[in-house]
Amino acid sequence: MALVFILLAVRMLLRCIGGREQDCTVFEVVLFLLALLNGGWMLFDGLHVLRKGKYFGPEKPGAWSKIVARLGIDPFAIGPVFVVLGLIWLIAGVGLLVSESWAWLALMLTAVATLWYVKVGTVISLLVIGLLLLFKASLG
Repeated sequence: MALVFILLAVRMLLRCIGGREQDCTVFEVVLFLLALLNGGWMLFDGLHVLRKGKYFGPEKPGAWSKIVARLGIDPFAIGPVFVVLGLIWLIAGVGLLVSESWAWLALMLTAVATLWYVKVGTVISLLVIGLLLLFKASLG
């Protein structure tokens, strides 16, 4: 299901880049790509930990796991959180791309909710928050 969703989103993106969708702006495309990157990875990694019992890559999860562990939560038990956040990133990104009224807020809340995902996730979240605030008027 996630693969079908991603393929449909990429199809919409290609229409925007090809000039067939008049409402797509460069900012929407950049925000969508950031959402696709962060959401796609979180969805993949969440499904991986649910199936294999470990995150993709090294045995020990990244810097974010220290934050989660300090809260008393087992980092390997939050695979469903990764899956849900990944799906929300993707849905919000597509919503922004097709100019849904709820998409700006959904993407902003998702980016804020993902700030704990240190290193790359935090950087992407900060970029998304900055772009959303900077170009709010042009995003509709």
